[in-house]
Amino acid sequence: MHQTEIASARSLGADLRALRKVRGVTLSDLSERLGRSVGWLSQVERDKSEPSINDLRAIAAALDVPISMLFGHAASPADEAGFVVRKGARRQIGTGAGGLVEELLSPDLTDDFEMVHSTFAPRSRAGEIIRRPTQEVGFLVSGRLDLMIDGTTHSIHPGDSFRIRGEAHEWINPYDEPAVAIWVIAPPVY
Repeated sequence: MHQTEIASARSLGADLRALRKVRGVTLSDLSERLGRSVGWLSQVERDKSEPSINDLRAIAAALDVPISMLFGHAASPADEAGFVVRKGARRQIGTGAGGLVEELLSPDLTDDFEMVHSTFAPRSRAGEIIRRPTQEVGFLVSGRLDLMIDGTTHSIHPGDSFRIRGEAHEWINPYDEPAVAIWVIAPPVY
């Protein structure tokens, strides 16, 4: 990839297109939900038009993502754009609900997978059973975490890894220290 292709691949428009496609939403469907024209939305996805804050709020709501997901395209040195995400430049993703803080480790949302840094607060719980059409692999960096996968509880310790292939699952951190995990999720869900 050339540097200009990399820069455009990590744009707001590219992320919006990736989010829309992974959710199976057409341009027409999304434009109808937003009360905007297909042409306008297409221009936003091609970075030819810049949405307002209110537009971004509506887009985030329509795609069921936090608005923060649409911000934080931190400037990278040209030779790192699309390749390197520095620790201080990670984008916050997810809602933060239940004591889970997530950061996108992937440079953008345009790949067939996403890599996520997850921190589970002490004494926190997902609060619901999660089932999504994904394949996920995780690696616990620190702390401990209990995972219920398809009705079976697994206690995960630092250095352990796990896989979830569409099974119903829930996480619980009943311990006194945070748990930190790295997840690879395909297709992207954020």
